[in-house]
Amino acid sequence: MTDSRGSDPRTPSGGPPGCCEVVTVPARQGLEAVDILRRGEAGDAVGPVLHDDAGCTLGFLVPPGTAAGWDVPGSTCEETDGRGLPLATGSDVPAPEPPAKGPDWLLPPGDTDFATDPAALREALGEAQRLLDAVDGCR
Repeated sequence: MTDSRGSDPRTPSGGPPGCCEVVTVPARQGLEAVDILRRGEAGDAVGPVLHDDAGCTLGFLVPPGTAAGWDVPGSTCEETDGRGLPLATGSDVPAPEPPAKGPDWLLPPGDTDFATDPAALREALGEAQRLLDAVDGCR
């Protein structure tokens, strides 16, 4: 998978405007990754994120086409073939309902329809896992 940070890193590369796929990870690793992404250089590298208490998972919205090259252990990426979750656009439009019963927004879509950059997410998930492994090794 190529690093898409050359242009706007979070702009979907295919499918209808504003549609996304979802990378699902364990909540503990996902919460660490959210923190890492929010502390990063841009500070806004993370797009909308779903939280599912029942499944103890987080779902990061990523651009369509991400699933084709997604290979991060311990996570899945749901391929949508351009039929992804449409995001609200504009500050006067409320955030859409989560795509399934149970999950709710941890970080709802805001004033933009950006998704999380898959390359940045891949790095953050790797760093998060290393941090968790270090913490778990100290117990």
